[in-house]
Amino acid sequence: MKLRKFLYPLLILLFAGCKEGPLHDGENSGMDSGNMALQSKAVNTPDNSIRGSLIVYLDGEIADGSAPAVDSVFSDILLELGEAGMKRVFPYSPKDEERTRKFGLHRWYQVNFSENLDVVSVAEKFASFANVSRIQYNKILVTENVGPVFSYHPSSRTSAASGTASFNDPYLSDQWHYNNIGDKFVAPTARAGADINLKDAWKLSSGDPSVIVAVVDQGVMNTHPDLKDNIWINEAEMNGNSGSDDDGNGYKDDIYGYNFVSDGPVTWDKPGDNGHGTHVAGTVAAVNNNGTGVCGVAGGTGNGDGVRIMSCQIFDGEEGGNSVTSAKAFKYAADNGASILQCSFGYKAGAIQSDNLYKGTFPLELDALNYFISKKNSPVLDGGLVIFAAGNDGTGMSGYPGGYSDIISVTAIASDNLPTYYTNYGPGCNIAAPGGEYYTGGVVTEAGAVLSTVPEGLVMTDDQGNTSSYDSPYAYMQGTSMACPHVSGVAALGLSYAGKLGKTFTLEEFKSMLLTSVNRLDDLMTGTKQTLVGNSLGTMSLAPYKGNMGTGSIDAWRFLMQIEGTPCVMAKIGERQRLDISSYMGGGAADLTYLSVEVSGEAAETLGLQDETDMKYGKLSIHPTKPGSAKIVVRAIAGGTQTGSGDVMGGMEISKEISIIARDMISSNGGWL
Repeated sequence: MKLRKFLYPLLILLFAGCKEGPLHDGENSGMDSGNMALQSKAVNTPDNSIRGSLIVYLDGEIADGSAPAVDSVFSDILLELGEAGMKRVFPYSPKDEERTRKFGLHRWYQVNFSENLDVVSVAEKFASFANVSRIQYNKILVTENVGPVFSYHPSSRTSAASGTASFNDPYLSDQWHYNNIGDKFVAPTARAGADINLKDAWKLSSGDPSVIVAVVDQGVMNTHPDLKDNIWINEAEMNGNSGSDDDGNGYKDDIYGYNFVSDGPVTWDKPGDNGHGTHVAGTVAAVNNNGTGVCGVAGGTGNGDGVRIMSCQIFDGEEGGNSVTSAKAFKYAADNGASILQCSFGYKAGAIQSDNLYKGTFPLELDALNYFISKKNSPVLDGGLVIFAAGNDGTGMSGYPGGYSDIISVTAIASDNLPTYYTNYGPGCNIAAPGGEYYTGGVVTEAGAVLSTVPEGLVMTDDQGNTSSYDSPYAYMQGTSMACPHVSGVAALGLSYAGKLGKTFTLEEFKSMLLTSVNRLDDLMTGTKQTLVGNSLGTMSLAPYKGNMGTGSIDAWRFLMQIEGTPCVMAKIGERQRLDISSYMGGGAADLTYLSVEVSGEAAETLGLQDETDMKYGKLSIHPTKPGSAKIVVRAIAGGTQTGSGDVMGGMEISKEISIIARDMISSNGGWL
């Protein structure tokens, strides 16, 4: 299958390659070594930062006063700078102000001035004020999808994946990343089970509208036919007063989220947009079972029961994507009920190589992230979960903020269950998920990328000035940007299921369960794979990725089993085997008298079970023929060889529910960490 249309995302070209140039007469490449005040207060350098913008952190005394007091202190310098202004990074909101001050976020101010002025000279002037404690240059961020994107058109073939789920969404069969059957149409080396194991997990949970996922990205198209029913709505802002801040939270017209670049409603169709935010949102929560398009990981069942997407827009056409817009988005999400931050952007891998350096270099962002992490917006969790893409630099470390130890960083695998050519790996990376790859197996095809929602008709321009548009509301993309929302979606499923079961967890418990609900990858990290190497198809060694893709690839079924507390056992498809489950039946498992193994008709069909399934000496005999996940019940006698009854003294009947995960390949340790 040949690629039909190259649609290069302009935003990536602008932000990934943007370097700070001269703002006035001289090169803006560093601080004046003679200005001791600036040297002692600046936390980072001005390279790759926004023109006409500076961030300052005020001392407590001046910041705790009123806004007019701040204006009075800095009035002379603002007058000198001409058309300049100074305001709090995080606007005043009565309901959130106490908590804002508790975290010191009211002390952060943004200074805006002419782009023609040298930002270092402006920084020197502010550094001379004793009231200014720190100065941070406003750095540029990049989104984490890579390469061209392609409009989706259904194939005329009869998909081998049809009928593998109960939902009626017509394009679900082309979302191999949810249920991979090893279809060679996707890639010649596609591997069955190289997915997030979602099909059977949906039988237990498919979402809950009380769970809010904040998509911090380009704007999400809230009118998309496959998203609109799962879009978060700020009801307090919906009273028809356009241009007003009806709920008093400091943001006007934030009905479906907010555009932190233009300070207004969410947008998705400006020059420079490529549908990135809408694509990410679709993976998290496109509406399921609505007879339309694709499915989302936590998109519900078509009955208004999917998780909700809050659009926190930090990229706006050719603008945005910086320290200020991202920090504001993090805090907004916390203050408005989000439990998960979905962030497919970051800084280039290697720019920051330790948590301490990140703390010292980007304190504004980190303050806002900690504010989100500490906010309890879900009855299930005692804090907020932050998930970032690891980055697409093909580098042996995660990009930041994802690399920060309190944040989950997601690497990308392809349909062959192997690392993609672009993914970062190594230190700071926590878990893998399908990110898609156009070149898997040395064949060029868009079917191997991730299929999701985009704004139909959106016009894009490549680096040669050529324009093209989406002629479908669905498209393929690849990147750790696409891997990240798979993990966010699975986390949202977990919150939904835990709420249904009435369970609660600490944030650390929840993250630990998520990061251990994986399938092992390291057994596959030998030899090579065929994919894009440099600018052409070639052979990529897998050795560097061994032990470096995180804990393994995310498995939705495993995660829901951990939420339940039900143990999982791996079985290999295509052969009869005896699985040792004695650790789940107690130290005397080998000596128990087993009464039965109960397998429902649905479970037998899901696993394609052949022959009888039984228990002897603490071992389960089973013969699955299809990849899938299901639960069985093992019954035994506790004490003796017969159960007690009215006429006979005997033992007590006991039972244990066990989850079976059948795959064509299982690791030597059974898949457990």
